[in-house]
Amino acid sequence: MTNKVCVLGAGSTTYGKLNESIIELALNASREAIISAGITPKDIGAGYISNVFGAADKQVHIAPVIMSNLGIPYVPGLTIESACGSGSVMLREAFANVYAGFYDCVLAVGVEKITHTGTAQSTTLFSYCSDFFYEGGNGASFPGLFASIARAYLSTYKATEEDLAYVAVKNHENGMLNPKAHVKRRITVDEVLRSPVVASPLKLYDCCPFSDGASALILCNEKFAKSSGRPYVEIIGSGRGASPAAIQGREDITTIPSTVNAAKQAYKMAGVTPKDIDFAEVHDCFTIAEVIDTEDLGFFEKGKAASLTREGETKLTGRIPINPSGGLKAKGHPIGATGIGQVVEVFEQFTGKAGQRTVKDAEIALTHNFGATGASAAVHIFKKVN
Repeated sequence: MTNKVCVLGAGSTTYGKLNESIIELALNASREAIISAGITPKDIGAGYISNVFGAADKQVHIAPVIMSNLGIPYVPGLTIESACGSGSVMLREAFANVYAGFYDCVLAVGVEKITHTGTAQSTTLFSYCSDFFYEGGNGASFPGLFASIARAYLSTYKATEEDLAYVAVKNHENGMLNPKAHVKRRITVDEVLRSPVVASPLKLYDCCPFSDGASALILCNEKFAKSSGRPYVEIIGSGRGASPAAIQGREDITTIPSTVNAAKQAYKMAGVTPKDIDFAEVHDCFTIAEVIDTEDLGFFEKGKAASLTREGETKLTGRIPINPSGGLKAKGHPIGATGIGQVVEVFEQFTGKAGQRTVKDAEIALTHNFGATGASAAVHIFKKVN
């Protein structure tokens, strides 16, 4: 038995440096999603939680704690970790269980609390998401790894650091329109280029921030969604992919195999092509990542995304708006919540709640989220229900 899977409700905290505990953040987002869906906690058949660094806030085995605090302690919960891609991988599991008919309605919540540990400790914790024997343990931080990817891309395709700066400028512009974004500051290309070098060619404004935050969804089958009388969004495609964990194991570091394979699966399931996508939320942990993502997802020919971003193709009013939320770069990156937060953006876009960042006449959207340097990835495709 298979069911159409729908997003009936969505909620999110602001992203940034927050004072609430990890449990408080998760509960706040969950309650907002539950209210948005017009249900009660007792309607939820299972809970799926994505989190990576719960130990940093003294809470592992987080799923039962969240379910208990929602007043449904006997409803099963599952915690899923897949580095920065945890949210989308968890969404895939929640989707699969509703699709298979195991549950009519489930909660999917992603949460992270990390900023209180300080930059040095946060960076150390993040390095544990790499292939630590080859990478993190030998001093290869994620900025360093993505700098290697960026240098290879710029050299191979004759792109420039200025091209990458346009990604940051565009996403900061979008973030200014998002009341829950971590970074609300317009920047210029010159400011990006003059910002401190983190790992050449990447500079401070090429990098996303560490963020706290939580985002939550209510997923259900079509019958449940229709009976609610509430607006909802249909998930029409889902795919997962994998890559060698360490980048030295890849034939070409200017592409991410997990993205390519996950996208192929999602497009096939949805019965659409990249040309049918009206906007996308993609994993822009660094500006180079957005460039490579948009090529791997099929929006642009290989080697062309940097220059086309510079020409405005990915702006809100462009041919294929990318990261209308502000992306990881400006909305923020609470890593357990990021993949779910992308879907919150889709839900808000398709239910008239996106305000000034609304993508005009959008009907089909895509979310893409990966872990580490793309060792794991998931892609989902959504359809507006009129």
